Amino acid sequence: MKKERKIAIIGLGYVGLPLARLFATKYPVVGFDINTDRVKDLQKGKDTTFEVEDSVLQKVLAIENPFFNNHSKGLYCSANIEDIQNANIYIITVPTPVDKHNRPDLTPLYKSSETVGKVLKENDIVIYESTVYPGVTEEECVPVLEKVSGLKFNKGFFVGYSPERINPGDKEHTVEKILKVTSGSTPEIGKVVDDLYKSVIIAGTHLAPTIKVAEASKVIENSQRDINIAFMNELAKIFSLMDIDTHDVLEAAGTKWNFLKFKPGLVGGHCIGVDPFYLAQKAQEIGYYSELILAARRLNDSMGAFVASQVVKLMIKNDIKVKGSKILNLGITFKENCPDIRNSKAIDVITNLQEYGAEVITFDPWANYEEVNEEYEIDCLTNLSENMKYDAVILTVAHEEFLKLDLKGLLKDDNGVVYDVKGILNKEIISKRL
Repeated sequence: MKKERKIAIIGLGYVGLPLARLFATKYPVVGFDINTDRVKDLQKGKDTTFEVEDSVLQKVLAIENPFFNNHSKGLYCSANIEDIQNANIYIITVPTPVDKHNRPDLTPLYKSSETVGKVLKENDIVIYESTVYPGVTEEECVPVLEKVSGLKFNKGFFVGYSPERINPGDKEHTVEKILKVTSGSTPEIGKVVDDLYKSVIIAGTHLAPTIKVAEASKVIENSQRDINIAFMNELAKIFSLMDIDTHDVLEAAGTKWNFLKFKPGLVGGHCIGVDPFYLAQKAQEIGYYSELILAARRLNDSMGAFVASQVVKLMIKNDIKVKGSKILNLGITFKENCPDIRNSKAIDVITNLQEYGAEVITFDPWANYEEVNEEYEIDCLTNLSENMKYDAVILTVAHEEFLKLDLKGLLKDDNGVVYDVKGILNKEIISKRL
């Protein structure tokens, strides 16, 4: 196998860019993305996802392609396929979404595999990081690589799988500090892939025996969290009917050493809210209908409507007319302190409140208002007017900025409703929390 590593990262989003930046501290790296605007920003040393600090990104940026200039390390960002043709390791980090029927959509994987197939050479290694169900790498992606490149799997080229574990917005658990699962299409390639990641991941690696094992390990990580949160959400619904504060119950139960400390909430994003469908789909294909996984998904997907109904009940209880009311929704990103709006479940709260006839105004200092408008067809404020007052305020995302707001001061009068979805606000200022 080739000793001099030239790495191409395919996809420069929340997963690909931090990985490219990390590898570029030791290797020549070209980051490839079809989004030309994204590439232009990165070439200027600016990351609009905020996953990599601009100063950190700028330290590894290369002005010229390091593959062609014998540079020992550095990151060059490009939207030109010619810039990755001299790589010998290709790492694919594209998203794996679901369609409107919640069925796995492998289109980004197929297209990125076609792109790599066009430049694939003898003995090159293609490593996939995208979350998939067991079998996708070898049964779906490899045939595309073979067809486009004309090379034979495990003879002309090899593959590996190392599932991403990026936690968007998390500045503590960065990519190099998260233990990495690795695998290869042969035992020898598994060792090569493991050594490659081990050279930059300070938390260490775990070499799985097969690619399918590595694929399965990733998809169950998020399915497990989804199921545990679903249980908390079901408890929240039950305790709401009993007029018991769920968070008080969890605090009491959490005093036992082996109690799992999950909380209720809106479950969105591109991982936990999506990945369980991949596993359930594969299970169905092989003749098993998943009961627990899909039940958890249904329950978690129902929480937007539940939150909206809770707010409406509180408003009615406080003699506030719901139809024509003004409600401030705080947050549209899928999680706190992160600009990522993909699969945000805050939109479910908004649309359900609109169906009750309320006017919902959304404020999120982290979100790009143009992206929000394009994705969800709603307007998003980037600043709050001191003169605007509301009948109710809902905190759906736990941005740090929201903790500094005078929420009571945003209400029209004392009977206004403050609903805390995240359970982070002072109990003295809220009407209720999920």
